[in-house]
Amino acid sequence: MAAALRISVGQHSDKGRKEVNQDFYGVLVPQEPLLSSKGIAIALADGIGSSEVSQVASEFAVMGLLEDYYCTSEAWSVKKSVERVLTATNSWLHAKTQHSQYRYDKDKGYVCALSALVIKSTTAHVFHVGDTRVYRLNDGVLEQLTQDHRVWMAEGQSYLSRAVGFNPQIEIDYQTLQVEQGDVFLLASDGVYEHVDPAFVVDVVQRVRGDLDQAARAIVAEALRRGSTDNLTLQIVVIDQLASQDGSEIHRQLPGLPPPPILEARTTLDGYRIVREVHGSSRSHIYLAVDLETDGLVILKTPSIDMQGDPAYLERFQMEEWVARRINNAHVLKPCQQTRKRHHLYVATEFIDGQTLAQWMIDNPRPDLETVRGIVGQIADGLQAFHRLEMLHQDLRPENIMIDTTGTVKIIDFGATSVAGITEMWAPAERPNILGTAQYTAPEYFLGQAGTTRSDLFSLGVITYQMLSGRLPYGTGVAKARTQAAQRNLRYASVLHEEREIPAWIDAVLRKAVHPNPLARYDTLSEYVYDLRHPNQAFLNRARLPLVERHPVRFWKAVSAVLAVMVLALLYLQFGTE
Repeated sequence: MAAALRISVGQHSDKGRKEVNQDFYGVLVPQEPLLSSKGIAIALADGIGSSEVSQVASEFAVMGLLEDYYCTSEAWSVKKSVERVLTATNSWLHAKTQHSQYRYDKDKGYVCALSALVIKSTTAHVFHVGDTRVYRLNDGVLEQLTQDHRVWMAEGQSYLSRAVGFNPQIEIDYQTLQVEQGDVFLLASDGVYEHVDPAFVVDVVQRVRGDLDQAARAIVAEALRRGSTDNLTLQIVVIDQLASQDGSEIHRQLPGLPPPPILEARTTLDGYRIVREVHGSSRSHIYLAVDLETDGLVILKTPSIDMQGDPAYLERFQMEEWVARRINNAHVLKPCQQTRKRHHLYVATEFIDGQTLAQWMIDNPRPDLETVRGIVGQIADGLQAFHRLEMLHQDLRPENIMIDTTGTVKIIDFGATSVAGITEMWAPAERPNILGTAQYTAPEYFLGQAGTTRSDLFSLGVITYQMLSGRLPYGTGVAKARTQAAQRNLRYASVLHEEREIPAWIDAVLRKAVHPNPLARYDTLSEYVYDLRHPNQAFLNRARLPLVERHPVRFWKAVSAVLAVMVLALLYLQFGTE
């Protein structure tokens, strides 16, 4: 069984010499599956002395983070999840100040400093706003991981430059670091760290390692003894055991069932009667079946017989249903509700009465531009559902897109999908290689780079180009270009053709969408879809540029050819008449 993340925590808080303790702190260690998918969260907030209500902000910020973080999608990365929660918290606190008697003096409103630590797999994610601090104790050295957001006017006079609830928008410091078993982290308010030296903290933690609460109390008491006039809070976190760094715990949450054999017509499997095989390949077997409970048609997808001895393949296969159940979009294949006990590994999905885009292109070799726009818009809508959950499809191709009899387009096959919340659990050396189809895979994957939403956009751009031209924009060149120099030498072939009615500016849109450099592509799918319907003025202006600026290589080739003809003509005139 894989090792699970385990920590020890010691905490203590004291109001000190103040009447009210405006600090608030907490730790949440969830049960599986959240322990693997979301990790352990630790947070400390410190109210500001000028406010009489900042203790409300501190409690709301910490409780909101610890509770709402675990309500975010398991597919999201730690960074996106925490930042979404803190952004919402900041907006609520700022609005509360604006609707109170403190709206004209932010220093008296619902504001607080906050530091948070999320430990997931073998990575610590540090979030920070204000002047609370996070330290790491390693090999007897206390290292400060956060920077104070405090501006000093003169000795003893300063003010917070950033705090939760201070402004309508929030800027959050974020960093990650790899952790090892035995690492110690400390979260402290300024009432503690301003009055005890690092050597004392290190000595106490190492001497009282068996009772971290006692260690926290001793450090807080020493800060108070040395003259601290503020609230005092300290959290000590020790990494007792690291989780396995392969992301496989997510897969273990899925049923560990044996793959079924090749299924024949009329065979019954868990209440599904096989009608016929729809498609078979080295990657999977797909069957049309009848759900005997509802009498409706469904599609069953089973692992390939040839790949059943490959654990990595079987894990990816199981992930397909995990991904599908987290996406609810009209243009993404929908899994069937599982109401019966399973005895084999398969995925049951809705039946789509239609054909793949690959077959559609064979049947419609010269579609009109408006039809292509409609198909591309629906694909983009489905892709955006992936991207909102920080998922990348990574294998977008005509064979993985279905069009039903009503013209509705659906994205299918999630075997190559990358999920940020799971990818960050993998060790870099263990992350899967290219899983998509070479002709539609973005060039950056062939350089070993991680994909982005622009990588899926590249694939969609290639599909758009192919629907309009029947060709690929770089032929088979992308898969062969495995260095940056080779990719810079890729030459885009214009989609324009004398026998097709395609506006010149459409070619510029496609050229940008499939640019080898991801930074030169569109930022978003919506921008790409918009430009397919609305002439971009920049592209129209470019179309009017002289040839030397639009196609300098072509221009100079033409000039060289003309000069060569002139030289030959002069030579002929000089020597041919002698």
